[in-house]
Amino acid sequence: MQNNWKEQLHTLLNCDLKSLYPLARSLKRELYFFVGPTNSGKTYAAMQELQNSHCGTYLAPLRLLALEGYETLLQNNIKASLITGEEQIFDEESAHICSTIEMIDFNMDVDVCVIDEVQMLSDEDRGWAWVNAIVGSPAKKIIMTGSVNALDAIKKIALYLDEPLHIKKFKRINELKMLNRPTAMKEIKPYTALIAFSRNEVLKYKQKLSKFYNVSVLYGNLSPEVRKEEAKRFRTGKTNLLIATDAIAMGLNLPIKTILFTTDTKFDGISQRKLIANEVIQIAGRAGRYGHHEIGYIGALNSRKILNHIKSQFESPIPTIKPPFSVKATTFQIDELSNHLKTKSLHKILNYFANNMKFSGPFKAANLKSMLQISKLLDSSTTMKLEEKFLFAQAPVSINATIIKSAFMFYIKSVQNNKPVEYKLLTKIGKIAKDEFELLKAEDEVKKISLYLWLSYKFPVHFKDTQKAIDTRTKLNLFIEKSLKANIKPKRQIRTANSNKNHKNRRSTNSRKRKFN
Repeated sequence: MQNNWKEQLHTLLNCDLKSLYPLARSLKRELYFFVGPTNSGKTYAAMQELQNSHCGTYLAPLRLLALEGYETLLQNNIKASLITGEEQIFDEESAHICSTIEMIDFNMDVDVCVIDEVQMLSDEDRGWAWVNAIVGSPAKKIIMTGSVNALDAIKKIALYLDEPLHIKKFKRINELKMLNRPTAMKEIKPYTALIAFSRNEVLKYKQKLSKFYNVSVLYGNLSPEVRKEEAKRFRTGKTNLLIATDAIAMGLNLPIKTILFTTDTKFDGISQRKLIANEVIQIAGRAGRYGHHEIGYIGALNSRKILNHIKSQFESPIPTIKPPFSVKATTFQIDELSNHLKTKSLHKILNYFANNMKFSGPFKAANLKSMLQISKLLDSSTTMKLEEKFLFAQAPVSINATIIKSAFMFYIKSVQNNKPVEYKLLTKIGKIAKDEFELLKAEDEVKKISLYLWLSYKFPVHFKDTQKAIDTRTKLNLFIEKSLKANIKPKRQIRTANSNKNHKNRRSTNSRKRKFN
């Protein structure tokens, strides 16, 4: 009996990834990699192949891009469905589906599957989704689009799968040039995008420059709907300056002539660090959009030092993505490990998976930071079923914001106690936000709605208030759009008695300095 148990555990912990996708293995698949820089036409060519197919899927890295793909198919009189974590628009007569990559259906075979931005397979948090799609997509023709740093990775995966790989190289359609000196604030011209790396910095520059320009902004905390509206304002000429974070780097097609970096550092979740080559090149590639500008220009705002670093990274080769590539646990593996370890602690199971699971091919077992963080909450605060815990742990949302975390804990308790969850808007909204803090609360409320809608597909019995949530999201997005068009005040400064005393002391010290001078 003991030997049998050991054999079962050994089999479980030594996995051939491709065997988990029997439908894909039953097809005679061919892999295609459309490889090239931004603005080279590779995604356009892939979408043309999709449109000409009898049936197919487009797998996008972002909800916004899935929506763009869906709208493109409809505009070309091709019936399509849209599936993301928050919405499902089905057309019973459609043979094409546009979805976020995590929503792939491994049980529906098609002629063509387009996997966009395949270099994302190296992403620490979401790379597993690209790995799963490449290995398991049930399509006769898999078309991947991405940058050259993913070429070696795709070759290794194709070799592991023993499937033919066809590589089609694309060149950038128009030229990119580095500016030879920094750009002063007063020299900024229309069709320029300023790149900052935090929401606060984006809004700070908007506050300064709205006196002289009509400004659009883009940053990660904005919902896809608001990002789309802000991009549309810039695209149609209602604004002539864009201020954005690196959220601009993926997917948005905008008539940008010049990109100016306001800084050469970013906070990566752990520390403040210098920008690296692939980050600079990906962002810089958004300048000089084909059909709008013959040449794109890259520069820096005010600083020679920043310009020199941007230039050095822009001219550096992008580091090749190297194996192993991360693989996330499946529901089956979680259940089996629970039985073998005799525990219902999701946190223990996830750690055991990461430390002990072995895969054939260029892969490794990995845990997502967000899943580990959430699993601790689930283990300490609830006795819900392991399968339910695992579903909650995969929620595509950060719980760092207080409003999100409190809502998340409430949702967990409701499912645990088998109670329906009514959606409630806890943030009061007027015509526009009074300041950045009020705007932030509205943005976080939209994220809370996204979480509610995602859970409504996983736990439909408990989360039934979907239409109210969708209607409220529309109102909030409109409120955010109006607030961004206005020049709202900077974030409110909250001072304690001590900080006021320190401020007075500094003022007194400065006064004494002036007297001595």
